[in-house]
Amino acid sequence: MSLPVMEIKKCDPAWDRIVDEAKSSLIREPLLSSLVHSSILHHRSLEQALSYRVAHKLSTVEMPEQMLREISDEAMQDGEISSCARADLVAVTERDPACNRFIQPLLFFKGFQAIQAYRVGHWLWRAGRKDMAYYFQSRISEVFSLDIHPAALIGRGIMIDHAHSIVIGETAVVGNNVSMLHSVTLGGTGKQDDDRHPKIGDGVLIGAGAKILGNIKVGHCSRIAAGSVVLHDIPPCKTVAGVPAKIVGTAGCDQPSVSMDQIL
Repeated sequence: MSLPVMEIKKCDPAWDRIVDEAKSSLIREPLLSSLVHSSILHHRSLEQALSYRVAHKLSTVEMPEQMLREISDEAMQDGEISSCARADLVAVTERDPACNRFIQPLLFFKGFQAIQAYRVGHWLWRAGRKDMAYYFQSRISEVFSLDIHPAALIGRGIMIDHAHSIVIGETAVVGNNVSMLHSVTLGGTGKQDDDRHPKIGDGVLIGAGAKILGNIKVGHCSRIAAGSVVLHDIPPCKTVAGVPAKIVGTAGCDQPSVSMDQIL
């Protein structure tokens, strides 16, 4: 006699924690009921919640929410996007002292939301749907005040604190576990149309207002001091500061992007 087949629930600790936090939030602040239900409790997974949030934020009269939701749902089937989103969520919660719950980035932090919208735009770019990818870039810039070209390559575990006036160019590469603050520019130095933007290694901390320009490399686990202008390659595990930036010491720790220590 065969036993009945029982459905096995997929284990997702991140999503379970988000749901628990959302329910607790409703008790503390019932006036947010509509936001919490529409953004979290009406969905069955983090992927669905992210898809809804991206579509809701970027929709216009010309590009309705339902249309963007279908695009985002399709993109979220890419396991790489959902995996990166979870790493980003953990990164923000661990590194931002103002964040102690997973629902905060998902509901309120434009840096996290903008990066997830960029990931959908990058998926469109890789699929050859460049005009739609440009739409995502344009709306991300308008809504979140971040301008990230959809062709840029950005790793996982990214934390963008405050996330105002960030610019990341077309051929820029950002490694894993990078932290950056507001007004950072990863830009070019002229009109050349080849590989012209910075390559940021893993574990790098980029301070507020730093400008990194040209096709240069910033080595892993380095620190870029606030307000610096970086024009040349930076070796791994160094701290640079100034205009133009110069090496002023070692990084001071193994993981500057995690410690977020910006004291020189």
